[in-house]
Amino acid sequence: MTQAEARISPPRAGAAEALPAFAARGITKRYGGTLALDHIDLTLAAGQIHALVGENGAGKSTFLGALAGRVVPSEGEITVFGQPHVFGNPREARRLGIGTIYQELTIIPRLSAVANVFLGQPLSRAAILSEAAMRREFHDLCLRFDVSIRPDAIAGTLSTADQQMLEIMRGVRSGAELLLFDEPTTSLAPPEREGLFRVMRQLREQGKTMVLVSHNLEEVLALADTITVFRDGKLARSAPRADWTKATMVHAMVGHEVEEYRRVARAARPAGAAPLLTVKGVTLPGACEDISFSLQPGEILGIGGLVGSGRSSLLRALAGVEPKSRGEMIIEGHGTPWPARPRQSMRAGLALVPEDRKAQGLVLSMRAMDNIVMSNMGRVMRAGILSDSTIASASRQIAREFGYAEHRIGTIVRHLSGGNQQKVLLGKARFSDPKILMVDEPTRGIDIGAKDEIMSTLRALADQGMGIIVVSSDLEEVIQISDRILVMSHGRLVDEIDQSKGPATVSDILNSAFGVDKNAN
Repeated sequence: MTQAEARISPPRAGAAEALPAFAARGITKRYGGTLALDHIDLTLAAGQIHALVGENGAGKSTFLGALAGRVVPSEGEITVFGQPHVFGNPREARRLGIGTIYQELTIIPRLSAVANVFLGQPLSRAAILSEAAMRREFHDLCLRFDVSIRPDAIAGTLSTADQQMLEIMRGVRSGAELLLFDEPTTSLAPPEREGLFRVMRQLREQGKTMVLVSHNLEEVLALADTITVFRDGKLARSAPRADWTKATMVHAMVGHEVEEYRRVARAARPAGAAPLLTVKGVTLPGACEDISFSLQPGEILGIGGLVGSGRSSLLRALAGVEPKSRGEMIIEGHGTPWPARPRQSMRAGLALVPEDRKAQGLVLSMRAMDNIVMSNMGRVMRAGILSDSTIASASRQIAREFGYAEHRIGTIVRHLSGGNQQKVLLGKARFSDPKILMVDEPTRGIDIGAKDEIMSTLRALADQGMGIIVVSSDLEEVIQISDRILVMSHGRLVDEIDQSKGPATVSDILNSAFGVDKNAN
């Protein structure tokens, strides 16, 4: 396919002579026999928001890594505001005016929130740190993004969404002229997303240039001035926002039409069917309080709410990850001791797909097939012996369910795209053969095709009788996948929406979360 270039007119009168923010020529990257980038030519005028989209493994994040200085291309060159880029040196990239906000967080867990935001760029006077000045600026940044994070909070104790906001705040305050955003909204609820979008638009008005990698095509269409699609390591098409629709983007990404997953109504359950799971009075101090609900066999129960509402904490309590939690659990009509450890929860038939796949779910140095089977080693052990052939055979079957390419079953997980890592993580939970599958952010960092595969697989598992609980910051996703939706706010259950009576809307969930009277005019 012929390579395209994005050459968009500068947004301001009198800026025609300005140097481009970056100009890439012939950027190629090989990983062994894999061609991740194939002679990419791309130029971006300053003062633009430029979106890079494509399926997982299409090359967009590799190209962003080259801009950030992390990835050393096999061939090609990039100039940044007219200056030659020095690859493999993120510090030099910062000197050129490049700031990067990564999808995989670079937060230092033991440092405070304010220390993370000013990491590497502290405010000081006469070589003495100015704590008061940093706290004032931190407070101003929180107001600007419309978030509430205590400056002294230890970063490792914060939600993934709050940690993501710290990452974004650090990048924005760096003063960089070219900001690179890698999936910045994957953990953010609607209010936090709107806060980020507002700041990005302000930065554009100030003449800053931004490159956004995102799988959320709606936000791409809402924000970008220019959209570039990658496919199979090549530049498929680059054009102004006005030339794109969601359908044309998807077609450019995959080369054919893709029908998005839509919620499929299930047959009504038999009257009086016994719950698969009942929990009562679930409490985790400081996170959730007195939560009670039931889950039917074959039901997908969604949990919606804003960041900090207690959604993820509830799943972690049920999974035995939070030893300070307490409550009552009944599975298939039988009382079950409250799980104080993950192994107890797994033995009871519950499996958790955690929000942070790298830190909490996967062993990055192991193969995909090893990660899948580790949740139930006894299933692949023969006379106390593990063999690669048995592991590969068992893991391929699970991989097929989630659309993971079987020929990559032996790939080290660290070398997989985020979407493929997510499929491996889902496969790992599935391999334990749970009665109840709890999935926190099932499609985080996943392209539209992979999202369809995962959502359809979750529905198929439910149709086989599995009970599934889904937490997602994407409220439209919660609506699409769920039969019922529980709404949480400030650690409490505030509403229940039964979609058998008619589909919910994002406004329904947000109104419940904010305590808006449904009957108010």
